Amino acid sequence: MFKLTLSSRVGRIKPSPTLAVTSRARALKAQGHDIIDLGVGEPDFDTPDFIKEAAIRAIREGFTKYTAVEGMPSLKDAIVRKFATENRLDFTTSQVLVSVGGKQSFYNLAQALLDSEDEVVIPAPYWVSYLDIVLIADGVPVVVPTTFEQGYKVTPEALDAAMTYKTKLVVLNSPSNPTGAVYTAAELAALGDVLRRYPHALIATDDMYEHISWGSEPFCNIANVCPDLLERTIVLNGVSKAYAMTGWRIGYAAGPADLIAAMTKVQSQSTSNPTSIAQVAAEAALRSGASCVAPMRQAFRERHDWLLEHLNALPGMRCRPAQGTFYLFPEVKGALQLLELADDQALTERLLDEVGIALVPGAAFGAPGHVRFSYATSLPILQSALQRLNRFLAGERGTAARA
Repeated sequence: MFKLTLSSRVGRIKPSPTLAVTSRARALKAQGHDIIDLGVGEPDFDTPDFIKEAAIRAIREGFTKYTAVEGMPSLKDAIVRKFATENRLDFTTSQVLVSVGGKQSFYNLAQALLDSEDEVVIPAPYWVSYLDIVLIADGVPVVVPTTFEQGYKVTPEALDAAMTYKTKLVVLNSPSNPTGAVYTAAELAALGDVLRRYPHALIATDDMYEHISWGSEPFCNIANVCPDLLERTIVLNGVSKAYAMTGWRIGYAAGPADLIAAMTKVQSQSTSNPTSIAQVAAEAALRSGASCVAPMRQAFRERHDWLLEHLNALPGMRCRPAQGTFYLFPEVKGALQLLELADDQALTERLLDEVGIALVPGAAFGAPGHVRFSYATSLPILQSALQRLNRFLAGERGTAARA
């Protein structure tokens, strides 16, 4: 009898925890439960009309065929111009690859760069997909923990201790998913001093939340602060978060031409080109600049301020302010003791089952004892969620209400 044997590679990875939470929340809603989903990292705003109109025109004009694998030339030109005008970074179109979302950009990078046993240094808390994508490529994730007191940012000393002759890649994410932490120019300069001592290591700066930030300084990344490191830096970005375009699935990467060519080769044998219509929409977004993002960013900041105040008023929770994204990442160790729960996974399961709040456990981000709140939803919904959370922590139990 035939017995299916799966690859050891697929056995090393797990499904995306954030997508798993969202899937379960949607399933409960479909069953009639009243669920507040604060797990998904997706803006609640609609894609701006001028972006949608660009896509509609593309459909009407028959732009529905294959494009170049690496993205249509006009979109790549818009990305080059965006880097030059907004980030003071000079790339050519041969240094740009457009992919099916930011996740594929990082996947292409790992497949093109890593060999078996190559090490990838990843500060924690980290975006949930970094580790598993490295594992798919047979690489070795080297996780560097950070703390509440450090602002969830890696220190030069900790980075230096994690680096070895096997380090092939260092990943920096600012503003950070899940913490909202943003590295200052001085902090990046100090990390740059360490990275210069390891010239064999590539640097990936994940800037996906660049435009959703409100720190005391203008946004900058490692290549801005340390221009001499640009030649060994790959910049990852996309239109999903800033322009409320998550479903359009357009991410992009810019870096050394040889690396981009290798990543393009990987993409040519997986998805080939991103959807033609979505590329037209992304070009319209990027050529517009970031002015349409401002109202969304202001709304996120107002929600952040309200949620931060109310989370810190809850028993057993403490939360640092974020400087960007649409997430807060409170430490809940006190709440776990109060409720006599084993871990943050148990807490999130109880919250979903008993009061209908969907959150992502901190363990998914490499930071047990935390949970991630997404405030990419309206203030009334956040207020309702906090009312339920207050009741739960006060000992009021029940099942998720039916609509």
